[in-house]
Amino acid sequence: MLLGLFPPDSGTIEVFGKKPELAMRAGHLGAMLQEGKMIPRVSVRELVNFVRQTYRDPLPLAEILELAELTKIADRKVDRLSGGQAQRVRFALALAGDPDLVVLDEPTAALDVESRRDLWAAMQRYAERGNTVLFSTHYLEEADDSADRVVVIAAGRVVADGTTSQIKSMIEGRTVSFVPREGSRDGLDLLPGVSSVEFHGGRVHLRTNDSDSTVHALSRADAFTDLEVSGVGLEEAFIALTHQSRHAPAPEGQTR
Repeated sequence: MLLGLFPPDSGTIEVFGKKPELAMRAGHLGAMLQEGKMIPRVSVRELVNFVRQTYRDPLPLAEILELAELTKIADRKVDRLSGGQAQRVRFALALAGDPDLVVLDEPTAALDVESRRDLWAAMQRYAERGNTVLFSTHYLEEADDSADRVVVIAAGRVVADGTTSQIKSMIEGRTVSFVPREGSRDGLDLLPGVSSVEFHGGRVHLRTNDSDSTVHALSRADAFTDLEVSGVGLEEAFIALTHQSRHAPAPEGQTR
C-alpha cells in the first residue's frame, strides 16, 4: 500500500503529501522487494542505466554504482552474479531515481554473512546522504545494529516506536551469565532477583530484576567464573512486547 501496489481497505495513505502511486511516479520512493528476477544477458551497467533513464531526474550512473559497491563488477552479466552481488544490483535499481525514501523488504534474506555486511554498508552510505531507508527484517540483530528508529507492530497495532535503546528499556531486568563451579547449579532460582534460570553450552543464564543483588549473592557463594551482565536484547524486547500485545485487552471501542 505504501508503494501504491494495493489500495487500502479503508482510510487514506499519503507519502510526501501525495497518493503513493503519484509519489512513486514523481521519484520520491524507490523499492527493493524481497523477490524478483532481473533481465538476463545484460551487464550490471546496462541494466542500472536502463532503469535510471525511466526517471526524470535520476542519480548519475557512476554514483549509483559506487553507492551500491558495483563499480568493479559493472561489466559483468547479471546472470553471472552471486546472491549478494545480485541483491546489491536490486538495491542500485531502487536508488536509480534518487528517491527521498527507499523501502526494502527483507533485504538480506538468504545472504551469507559477508554479503549482508556489504549490503548494509551500501545502505548506510545512502542514508548518510540524507535519504531515508525503511526496511523490514526478521533479523533483529541487524535492526539493533543499524536502525536509528524501530517500530514494533503486533496484532495490527504499533506497540513500540523509538530508538533501539528506548525499545529495550521498555522491558525490565538484566541477564547474568557465568560458568558455574562444580556443584553450584542447585538453588540458583532462589537467588535474590532471579526470575528464570537457563543452561546453554555450559553456561548458566539468570534472568533477574536486581542484577546487583544477584551478583553479590553469587560472589558470596564463590559459585562462578567468567561472569557477564547484559541488558535486554532487541529480540527479547520484541518477544516480550508482542507477547504483551497478544494478551492485552483491545482498546475500548475496538475489536480484533
